[in-house]
Amino acid sequence: MGTIVVIGGGELIELETLEIDREVVQLTQKVKPKALFIPTASSDAPGYCDTFSKVYGDILGCETSHLLLVSQTYTQDEITDLITAADLIYVGGGNTRKMLEIWKNTGVDTLLKEAYSSGTVLAGLSAGSICWFEYGHSDSEAFDDQGEWQYIKLAAMGILPGIAVDNNCAIIYKDNEYKVMSTREVAKAYRVIDSEQGVVVTEIEEHPSYRPLYELYGAL
Repeated sequence: MGTIVVIGGGELIELETLEIDREVVQLTQKVKPKALFIPTASSDAPGYCDTFSKVYGDILGCETSHLLLVSQTYTQDEITDLITAADLIYVGGGNTRKMLEIWKNTGVDTLLKEAYSSGTVLAGLSAGSICWFEYGHSDSEAFDDQGEWQYIKLAAMGILPGIAVDNNCAIIYKDNEYKVMSTREVAKAYRVIDSEQGVVVTEIEEHPSYRPLYELYGAL
């Protein structure tokens, strides 16, 4: 098992998730961790890269680098070296479907799985939070501003229990435990289950310490 920080969303440039980002850095247990930003979902938006360097570099003290799979061309060795050298990997938001297609074509999906197994801290928001899991709701299609709650429709497919996370909130998965963090009082995480009474959404309580993962998903 490894560590994944699932951030529902928030404006990195406005420091809306700064305390969560600080926790991401601390999870590496390094004084100056190497932080790799993968902005594939935003088509390598230059401003996004600058923001990541400011927050994770200037403010949080990381040595930052970027893997720009849309705007640059790399050899397979170069991609492998960037991913394997990172202490933490942060994936930005944007178009989930496009991102996953590019990752598959470049072998990045496999390399990220290997990074997880080797202990690299994985994190991201929006598309960068969905990408670590087998199923998830994406707004890569045309949804309104509340589109993330279309995720609840997965109940009809039997793909539950599931987790929904507000903007400015995160769930940290660490080995066989989890913890909820939020940077706004109203920002919450929820467990979504299918029952005889229909789809039931319950708030996941925020605790200062980690809780056993079976509380969310049952025995694994």
